[in-house]
Amino acid sequence: MCGIVGYVGKQKAASIILEGLKRLEYRGYDSAGLCVLQDGRLDVAKKAGRVEVLAKEATRHRFNGTTGIGHTRWATHGGVTDANAHPHVSSDGHFALIHNGVIENYAQMKAFLSGKGYTFRSETDTEVLCNLIAYHYAKEPAGQNGTNRFLESVRKALDHVEGTYGIAVLCIDFPGEMVAARKASPLLVGVGDNEYILASDASALINRTQNVVYLKDGELVHVTPAGFTISTLDQMDVSPVVDRITWSVADAELGSHAHFMEKEIFEQPQALENTMRGRFSEDGSTANFGGLNLSATELRQIDRFMFCACGSAWHACLVAEHLIERYARLPVEVDYASEFRYRNSPLDRNTLFFVMSQSGETIDTLAALREAKRKGYRVLAINNVVGSSIAREADGGVYQHVGPEIGVASTKAFTSQLVLGAMLALYIARLRDMSFNDGVQYVNALKGAPELVRQTLRQAPLIKEIAQRYAKHADFLFLGRLSLFPIALEGALKLKEISYIHAEGYPAAEMKHGPIALITEKCPSVFFVPKGEIFNKIVSSMQEIKARKGKIIAIVTEGCELPPGLADEVIPIPDCHEAVLPIVATVPVQLLSYYIALALKCDVDKQRNLAKSVTVE
Repeated sequence: MCGIVGYVGKQKAASIILEGLKRLEYRGYDSAGLCVLQDGRLDVAKKAGRVEVLAKEATRHRFNGTTGIGHTRWATHGGVTDANAHPHVSSDGHFALIHNGVIENYAQMKAFLSGKGYTFRSETDTEVLCNLIAYHYAKEPAGQNGTNRFLESVRKALDHVEGTYGIAVLCIDFPGEMVAARKASPLLVGVGDNEYILASDASALINRTQNVVYLKDGELVHVTPAGFTISTLDQMDVSPVVDRITWSVADAELGSHAHFMEKEIFEQPQALENTMRGRFSEDGSTANFGGLNLSATELRQIDRFMFCACGSAWHACLVAEHLIERYARLPVEVDYASEFRYRNSPLDRNTLFFVMSQSGETIDTLAALREAKRKGYRVLAINNVVGSSIAREADGGVYQHVGPEIGVASTKAFTSQLVLGAMLALYIARLRDMSFNDGVQYVNALKGAPELVRQTLRQAPLIKEIAQRYAKHADFLFLGRLSLFPIALEGALKLKEISYIHAEGYPAAEMKHGPIALITEKCPSVFFVPKGEIFNKIVSSMQEIKARKGKIIAIVTEGCELPPGLADEVIPIPDCHEAVLPIVATVPVQLLSYYIALALKCDVDKQRNLAKSVTVE
């Protein structure tokens, strides 16, 4: 959570910081603030509310300085108030600091600093760290051993911190300089033309440079107008590695769309093509993954798969579980990453771990990765962000290549994860006992998925009409079986996330084991109804709902004929291969949730209490 921007250069910092904060607002939008170092003082503007509120406040200041920091907040410690907004200034007025993360031992530090005469204006853990830096600065003799007093004060303060942080700090005694550091919270430095931009996400700086340096955990960067240096907490110098961002600023802009969620829903055909590009064998019978760093022989020795993820990615893992067990005939376990790290689950030594995270910074998923590696397991990752913590720490993995996803509710990243799970199932199956012909059929189905999604997106006008009719309802049920049960979970999550309507997902056959008690005319049920062996079973579940006067919205594969009057609304989707069906079936529930939220006048890109990248536990 939280968006961080810092600037050191020759341009006025405030306008560059505000532009960066607008691009990072999906990371948190409870409050926002900026600080510019100018004329020997720290000039601060901060307000509760969106970045646009801060922008209005900033017009009351004469921000002319060329060094500054800015922050958009997702609240952890302390309520949503002007006082709790970042940046925070030390009580002696020497330092300004912005922070993403949680300082777990802040209470002890606060008690110590209060005893030393430091005062506090906010309820945040961040202000405590700012004052701790000031405390060490006051103790640090100027110019000792030729070291930078500013940098060393930050370093010494961080030695006492328990928790997570991505921070940027200014000091009035060091005009034109900035110190930043990270631990389990993303931070990168953009290298521009006589300027340096610090950010928690590349989208904040892509309009000014595509050259970036990703900081690693335990690293500090000292930025001056002449350049920057990186070192570790234990004072070891680090040689920076400059990477290049491959996407453009247009990828992070709305274009002609009303919302990023709408844009990203309709980008899914292209996103799927990008995910699959170059990843099929020349004979068209299997998938290719160059980054797994495992030989075919090693993969054949795997007896079990373990997937860890959170939120929508967890749902994608459930689909991967179904497909791997169905086609590769290997057992798969899926666990919430937040639960795995605290359980002591007995696992076979020939277990291969996968973690899945769009951002590659999800703190619970990162912790699960580290726990698995600590116990000696090889861990592979599926994620979308090059240079992310998970990408760097995993033993290998696969990038999604879908470009930036700005909407808080995952859409194109989720269907990309689905297709990669399907490709992984194919890859493992072909190493075992899947025939060449079955592999070719499977590959052709995956290659056809983008066009099937395009066909499904053409149902948007129909789905919008249905959404407008059902937006008044306060409860929904989403029901599916086999690989579509996770899509029922995802549909319920999407509706909750962006419209604040209570919704639950269940296996369709589980209705009669309790949830059917919820059925009334005011609680619609969304059913996934595919062709095949379970069609009649799902129809039976629908009839149980209808017998109790429940409304039914049916997402039906073409070729299925429902009994007359059974469904109140029917959304047709193309008939397709089992590996592709979850991808295609996801699109109608994304659109349904989006249009219901619009009908209720909800902010679909910035939902209350949510942020895009969950970097705090």
